[in-house]
Amino acid sequence: MSVSRAERDAMRRAFELARRGPRGVNPQVGAVVLSPAGSVIAEGWHRGAGTAHAEVDALSHLPADAARGATIVVTLEPCNHTGRTGPCALALIEAGVARVVFSAEDPGVHSGGGAARLRAAGVDVAAGLLAEEGVALIDDWLVSVRLGRPFITVKWAQSLDGRAAASDGSSQWITGPAARADVHERRAATDAILVGTGTVLADDPALTARRGDGTLYEHQPLPVVLGTREVPRDAAIRRHPHEPIFFDRLDTAVRELRDRGIQRLFIEGGPTVASAVVRAGLADEVLAYIAPVLLGGDRLALTDIGVPTLADAPRLRVVTVEKLGDDLLVIAQPVTAAGRFDAAPDSTTETEPAAPDSTTEKET
Repeated sequence: MSVSRAERDAMRRAFELARRGPRGVNPQVGAVVLSPAGSVIAEGWHRGAGTAHAEVDALSHLPADAARGATIVVTLEPCNHTGRTGPCALALIEAGVARVVFSAEDPGVHSGGGAARLRAAGVDVAAGLLAEEGVALIDDWLVSVRLGRPFITVKWAQSLDGRAAASDGSSQWITGPAARADVHERRAATDAILVGTGTVLADDPALTARRGDGTLYEHQPLPVVLGTREVPRDAAIRRHPHEPIFFDRLDTAVRELRDRGIQRLFIEGGPTVASAVVRAGLADEVLAYIAPVLLGGDRLALTDIGVPTLADAPRLRVVTVEKLGDDLLVIAQPVTAAGRFDAAPDSTTETEPAAPDSTTEKET
């Protein structure tokens, strides 16, 4: 693929523009229009479902026929379907754009194919510019499109020997302030947090995203509770800035949350919920906060995940290992081709433990 320096710079700018848009059922997309001489003549980004896509938004800032012979640089392959808006590939053809450079391919069954349509109309197309960055920008959306559910991160904190709590159930705090601050920062970057009713009853968490001084982040994730037990009216979660959503079944939760525009779901329940999600093959990412402490006992961070023998164990690749104060954060993702654990779906309801499923680190 041959691209100019101006196109490469324009793609980096398009990434910046894309991040201005909201995260929801549609991907974040940015676009930059270059004149035949290589100068920037328009910019655009997608502002949410039902609004103009990034390419059309950029074109709207130009006079009639000003895009004829121009190059448009866009972070995602132009769509090829009619939904709330028309196909971007057609809009670019009608505008007379001579060249399209995009980063990530659109995997959608209905929305994909824009590049082929452009080429068939005689438009020069260059695909895959800064593709790694382009995919990273919309990785959650890509998972949602492919699997029809949110991108799911399962988080837990544990001792060095894999325990979530001491034998008496105490778990506050296994990890230190730096690790807990990291969790809150990640909460602020997600769309929803899910815990089980066992966690709510045992720990009464607020499930807000807070800074070190206790103030709330501007963005607050939607609180989601999974299980069949009644949550008290005076529970802290009911004072969350967003009204909590309750589900009896895990499979229902992931489907309906996707329909609500949730792309990133953060699982912070205790071992019962975390194990059910992993066992069901729904974990796209695992965050394990590991403290240099030994607890022993049977309070494991994960319980039965349906692995009868080592050969059946789901394999992960370590994405990063980060030191947070005295603790370690290990981020890992499944290595299966589908981008998820390969276990058979199971445990679609919250398993009610004999003792309350106190969440790791007593989430607040």
